[in-house]
Amino acid sequence: MKVLIAGAGRLGTQIAQVLGAARNDVTLIEHDEDRCAELEGMPSVLLVAGDACEPALLARAGALTCDLVVAATGLDEDNLVISLLAKRQFGVGRVAARVNDAENAWLFDARWGVDVAVPAATPLISLIEEATGATDTVALLRLSKAGVEVIETAITEESRAAGHTLGEIALPAGTVVATVVRDGHPTVPNPEVRLLPGDELLLVSHEATEQEIHAAFQ
Repeated sequence: MKVLIAGAGRLGTQIAQVLGAARNDVTLIEHDEDRCAELEGMPSVLLVAGDACEPALLARAGALTCDLVVAATGLDEDNLVISLLAKRQFGVGRVAARVNDAENAWLFDARWGVDVAVPAATPLISLIEEATGATDTVALLRLSKAGVEVIETAITEESRAAGHTLGEIALPAGTVVATVVRDGHPTVPNPEVRLLPGDELLLVSHEATEQEIHAAFQ
């Protein structure tokens, strides 16, 4: 599945990392160059700097050939413009848009090219399921023929992984860390990241059970 995501905030970045780890073709657009630099090196995701409200930028990012566009910026007006361009100008089959202000929810419909309108408070996995049309997380990831699951785990004061780097954690076979969320911000996982109480991890695995993954960290 080829996915184009506009907005590299917490939500857009988490979606990109999860879908990228599931072997989808993911492009993430962000207008803030400093944010792009911060996310440079994100595995399995192509970063494009620029304004996703500009048709030329969307074209350069691959909108003409993508299966799904997710408008996940923090501005409703931008999400509406991106959705309209994706549907009307580029003919994207499925368009999902984040609704930041509930008072604007009535605008997010087919007239603006929106197939799925998702409130900002919607949990990450539910948002991805809604955006892709999957009925559950396993079905979602099998759409990419990866046959994998997304599993969440949190680091507490009692977790044996607390204070250790990712490189020191023996992960089950077939498992990768998609992102580490700290203080509400996703970070690019690398072996040097030291896990702290309060961190939340999203992992993708095609072999390990949820219990095996939790056991590696808890």
